[in-house]
Amino acid sequence: MHSHEVNTQSQSYHAIVGFDILKESLYKFISGTKHDKLFLLVDENVFQHHGDNLIQTLQNFSDHVLHLIIPEGESSKSVKFWEKAVSFLLSNGVRRNTPLFVAGGGVTGDLGGFVAASVLRGIPLIHIPTTLLAMVDSSIGGKTGINHQTGKNLIGAFYQPRAVIADTRFLISLPQREWVNGLSEILKYGAIRDAEIFDNAAVFFSKDYHSLDQEKLITLIHKCIKIKAEIVAQDEFESGVRAFLNFGHTFAHALEKACDFNTISHGEAVYLGMLAALKLSDLCGYSITGQYIEPYKPLYQFRVKPGEVLSEDIYSYMFQDKKRTDEHLKFVLLEDWQSPVVKTVINKEHIKEAIDLMIIQLN
Repeated sequence: MHSHEVNTQSQSYHAIVGFDILKESLYKFISGTKHDKLFLLVDENVFQHHGDNLIQTLQNFSDHVLHLIIPEGESSKSVKFWEKAVSFLLSNGVRRNTPLFVAGGGVTGDLGGFVAASVLRGIPLIHIPTTLLAMVDSSIGGKTGINHQTGKNLIGAFYQPRAVIADTRFLISLPQREWVNGLSEILKYGAIRDAEIFDNAAVFFSKDYHSLDQEKLITLIHKCIKIKAEIVAQDEFESGVRAFLNFGHTFAHALEKACDFNTISHGEAVYLGMLAALKLSDLCGYSITGQYIEPYKPLYQFRVKPGEVLSEDIYSYMFQDKKRTDEHLKFVLLEDWQSPVVKTVINKEHIKEAIDLMIIQLN
């Protein structure tokens, strides 16, 4: 079991990763406190595979564990479902010291985090990420949010959890596509901070992800958590270096919207977005290729049909990015591996050339 302290202006908390550590970890965070009730927001697939274990574990700390199942998919990150979750808590007597446990992937974590941030102006939040992507990225750092019809994550707040418990036992039930989703964010850390990760991530060329060496997997997850924690500690509210974590994401979010958040997953879009960002880096004069990232392409099985997305649509959606502060687009590019830079790109043709590369990779 590995533990790392995440230090922010708001609060410090521990992110713990290991196999079958949920019950032991919860004793560290809520032992000595017997709550009259506890609340659990849980992804529907996680509930199907692990619901009994989750509820039985939480019943060690309260006689009344109330749960709400979150349907899978981006459609749950909506104002409508946020209101449903808030009503679930308020109508069942939540108090400001009542912990909310959120078990699931990025969608459930983003939604649950925003629910915790907004109910009673903030209640204790404990993340139990159950996908690889959530473990290495979305559960760390306090970003919460829901989608709006004009774009992704446009409504939300920075809200730090009290703890993150990444129990790799939950990964056993993941389909292969979800493992590859998480791989994209792992490769991102290799690109912007630690190129050694590209060697560590070679374990993903294994045919059976469920048989991966647990210690190697846990060490890799911990390495990613450590990198994100260090960046968040420097820049909690994304006014500086935290922007580097968006490498590939400006392209990715626009691609997701062009696909109606349906035929492409976040991780798949991030992978293609990183290839596009590398192309744009090269066009902007930085001597870099996709040598470390391109070998992983055979692991991705894209479902987007030829002609389904148009370059002009992706380009226009980029201007709806919540991080844009002026009339031009800013991108995280690489001057070299491990050397990210935020650059304003005015040349539309360079951007479109990078987008075209992304579309070609889809087919």
